[in-house]
Amino acid sequence: MMENNNHLNGHASQFADGNDLVVPELFVPEHKVKDLLNEAEHLPRQEIGTLDLQWLQILSEGWAYPLKGFMREEEYLQVLHFNTITKGEDRINQSVAIVLPITTPDKERLEGAKAIGLYHKNDLYAILRDPQIYYHRKEERCARQFGTTNKDHPHIKLIYESGDWLLGGDLQVLKRVKWNDGLDEYRKTPNELRSKLRELGADAVFAFQLRNPIHNGHALLMTDTRRQLKQKGKI
Repeated sequence: MMENNNHLNGHASQFADGNDLVVPELFVPEHKVKDLLNEAEHLPRQEIGTLDLQWLQILSEGWAYPLKGFMREEEYLQVLHFNTITKGEDRINQSVAIVLPITTPDKERLEGAKAIGLYHKNDLYAILRDPQIYYHRKEERCARQFGTTNKDHPHIKLIYESGDWLLGGDLQVLKRVKWNDGLDEYRKTPNELRSKLRELGADAVFAFQLRNPIHNGHALLMTDTRRQLKQKGKI
C-alpha cells in the first residue's frame, strides 16, 4: 500500500493491491516547498481568517474532493442551484459552498494577479493559482443553503459581514494545518484513516460526523451500531 504521506497534488493513485483509490490531496511535494516559498516573496499576499483556514484544511486533506481549491464562480453556482459539482460526466454531491470572501480593496489590489500567497497571521500556508474574483451573492447563498436570510442566524451573520467578492482558484498547499490545541494527533486525513483501518484489518467500519459534543442520542447510536455489527459477526 502507498504511504499515506505521499503528496498527490490533485492526482488519484491506487494502493499497491489495486483495491482503493487514494484520496487526492493538495499538498505540494516537500522538495518543491523551498522554491514556492521563494516565489511567494514576489506574489501579492492575501490574509485569511480562521474560518478560511479551516476550509483550506478541508480542501488540502482531500475531504472536499474533487475541488482543487476555493470554488470558482461556475462551481459556486452549481452548488447553489443543484447541490452538486460536475467533474467530467459525473455529478458529485456538494451542498455547501467552499469559498474565500475578500473585500473591495482586496479585489482592486489582487486583480490581474496570476498567483496569490495565502497567509494566516502572517504565516504562509498556500499559493492560489489562476485566481478568479467574482461577486459574492450573499442573499442567494443564504437563501439556498439555509432556507432563510435572517441575519440572527450566526452563520448567516458571518456571511453578510464577510467580503463582497469571492476569490477562487487552485491551491498548492505548503504545509499541513495544525491548531496546537492538543488534538492535532486525532485529526486524521482520509488517507490516514484508510491506512489505519487497513492496519487494523477492519472489514466493517462505522463512523459518525458530529457538529457538537457527543450527547446521549449519539452515544446510543454508536453503541447500538456496534451491537448490530457484533451480532452479524463483523466485529
